[in-house]
Amino acid sequence: MCGRFVITSPPAALRQMFGYPDQPNFPPRHNIAPTQPIPVVIVENGIRRFRLMRWGLLPAWVKDPRKFTLLINARAETLLERPAFKNAIKRRRCLIPADGYYEWQLSGKRKRPHFIHRRDGAPIGLAGLAQTWIGPNGEELDTVAIVTAPASADLAVLHHRVPVTISADDFDRWLDCRADDAETVMALLTAPEEGEFVWHEVSTRVNHTANDDAQLILPITAEQIAAEQPRPARKATPRKGEPASPEDDGQGSLF
Repeated sequence: MCGRFVITSPPAALRQMFGYPDQPNFPPRHNIAPTQPIPVVIVENGIRRFRLMRWGLLPAWVKDPRKFTLLINARAETLLERPAFKNAIKRRRCLIPADGYYEWQLSGKRKRPHFIHRRDGAPIGLAGLAQTWIGPNGEELDTVAIVTAPASADLAVLHHRVPVTISADDFDRWLDCRADDAETVMALLTAPEEGEFVWHEVSTRVNHTANDDAQLILPITAEQIAAEQPRPARKATPRKGEPASPEDDGQGSLF
């Protein structure tokens, strides 16, 4: 899956790579989370455009967003079947610029975060699906979800699913929705080739969305690992005159 990602490339570099005429100026982001506005590239009237959309797709038929599950990811295998995505995959395909993303791996009793990025350090275009939700009072909200696929063997050690990345050579093919059909692009919805991406463990500071700085994507040091280890619980010292608590025999007690 993809629940957090990173954009660190300069706006001018992303503008050149994705080929939109708009000239947005935005700061680097190191901990982008669901419900936040994110950069999206979409074709409108035959021209690639830069837009900001809320991460978390809302289908047009939703009446009350407060009662609808947040759709931050869309499974490639079921896009043509699920009502939430079957129109967007045909008519509202888009790209989400990124420089990497985070995934959490279970280690013992804790989940350890890892930063995943292309081996060559180049930016990536995540496959996205967009939808404009119109509220009861006519308010409009552009929303987007990231498409995921089963992970390749190397990335599967972190998680069984990965965000789909579209190669630059396939940008036109993915963004072209004039045929109102999805069959021609379904073959693009696969995991990256083995060895294309690399990763390293990072600090659990990324767990908190309020943290958004360049230190988050750096490899964690031995000192940080030691500092982030949970401290053993201290046994309470009985007060003077009170008997010590008996050792737990594993059977539990009502009192």
